[in-house]
Amino acid sequence: MAITVSIVEDNDQLRGTLARMINRAEGFTCRGQYPDAESALAAIPKERPQVVLMDINLPGMNGVECVRKLKQATPEVLVVMLTVYEDTENIFNALAAGAAGYMLKRTKSAELLDAIREVVRGGSPMTTHIARKVVQSFLKVGNSPEPTENLSQREQEVLNYLAKGFLYKEIAEKLGISYETVHTYVRRIYEKLQVRTRTEAVAIFLRR
Repeated sequence: MAITVSIVEDNDQLRGTLARMINRAEGFTCRGQYPDAESALAAIPKERPQVVLMDINLPGMNGVECVRKLKQATPEVLVVMLTVYEDTENIFNALAAGAAGYMLKRTKSAELLDAIREVVRGGSPMTTHIARKVVQSFLKVGNSPEPTENLSQREQEVLNYLAKGFLYKEIAEKLGISYETVHTYVRRIYEKLQVRTRTEAVAIFLRR
């Protein structure tokens, strides 16, 4: 089954470029594309794509508020922010609203497609320096650290790569294991640390 993607982007040229890239990629289908939050909110709950690529700076309602309303209407939809904004406030607000990932518009096409695959498989894709800013935000709000001593050596290795911003595929290559095995390790890490996201796990790791 192809991964279905919808795009919310006010730049007509970029929106069209993203749609063509997705439709041309094997295993992907662009289900819808919208120039503003209002039209997206009217259509996406009906078309139910697996993933939504969401800009922040939209005319009218901004992308962060759109994510919040979209997650209320369709909790199962996975939203990846695709924006030029790198400031901590926008990143944190988007993730707090329910976004599962945060990518920059300058991201290469192949990396963006990998990010979409990762979010469908349960990951939280974001570039390395974006991940670092998110972790710093968690530290500032005083999240309590959890012990990591009960993680196995291999789970510690996987968590270390997560903290460095590696994608699941890259971790698999580094450790010489399959993508599915990495996913299994990540699930165990989440269970042991009692967290639900990559960001929370990394924050705990960095506060050891």
